[in-house]
Amino acid sequence: MDTLQNMRVFMRVVEAGSFTGAAQHLNTTTAYASRAVSDLEAHLRTRLLNRTTRRIALTEAGERYLQRCEQILAYVDQAEAEAGDAHARPSGRLKVHAMTSFGQHYVVPAVGRYQQLYPEVQVDLTLAQRMPDILDEGYDVALVLATDLPDSGFVSQRLTSAFSIACASPAYLERHGVPQTPRDLANHRCLQMVTPVFPASQWQFTGPEGEETIDLGAAPFQVNVAEAAAVAVREGMGVGLLPIYSAIGGLRSGELVWILPEYKSQEMNVYAMYPSRQYLDAKIRTWVELLRESLPATMAEDQTELRQFART
Repeated sequence: MDTLQNMRVFMRVVEAGSFTGAAQHLNTTTAYASRAVSDLEAHLRTRLLNRTTRRIALTEAGERYLQRCEQILAYVDQAEAEAGDAHARPSGRLKVHAMTSFGQHYVVPAVGRYQQLYPEVQVDLTLAQRMPDILDEGYDVALVLATDLPDSGFVSQRLTSAFSIACASPAYLERHGVPQTPRDLANHRCLQMVTPVFPASQWQFTGPEGEETIDLGAAPFQVNVAEAAAVAVREGMGVGLLPIYSAIGGLRSGELVWILPEYKSQEMNVYAMYPSRQYLDAKIRTWVELLRESLPATMAEDQTELRQFART
């Protein structure tokens, strides 16, 4: 039995004053309207309407039940309107996960632009150096940097790509010389940024001679956040592979020098992942659309600026 539907029929019968009038309003048959009310009464084991051949009248129990039906169905209608509106208009809380340094440089500014467009959305951004469990942790969207994604059953959209560059401080290069090829790094202090994607003891380069993998051995210093790695490199502790967004500030100030500029390293794709494509909430849809439109351009601007810092 569809209790909610039967409650609606019951309310319409009372409003119309007859089963026939209710049936006409609901575009159904008198028999259907009568059976709906009878099913309710059988379910409740209570008479709701007294019937004669000419009229109907609410019983005392029917009057109380009618009031409850009005309240319940008003809540149901409100809930359906809110749920339907979520598909059409961005509002409510958007829970986002992103890698720490990437999120600081690119996601936080994107949130600012998004909320200018959709001020009714509250954004809850978590930055961490791990892959979240989207369902268990309740994230709407996770921004993931990876070479590729395992088959997870989630929806994923590739937004753009990123890569790292080799950097050192001027003081370090003055003391130890400038590496000319990736193989020269065997004679340098190589600081390692530990990530879930790339082996901690290897650096992978793509350059004029194709792909090269350099085995580094034990690192004098390793850390899991790009910003901390950039600080270590600026302090002259060694050579580091830094994402562009973590290196660009030091390159501008002269605290960092880009070495091996003809080589890129640790190339990764940037993905937006979310649980489902069906009945996609408007806040998720518009957030991913904004990232897809703005993120490639913003990162391309950094890569264009990077060229002026090339040192051969």
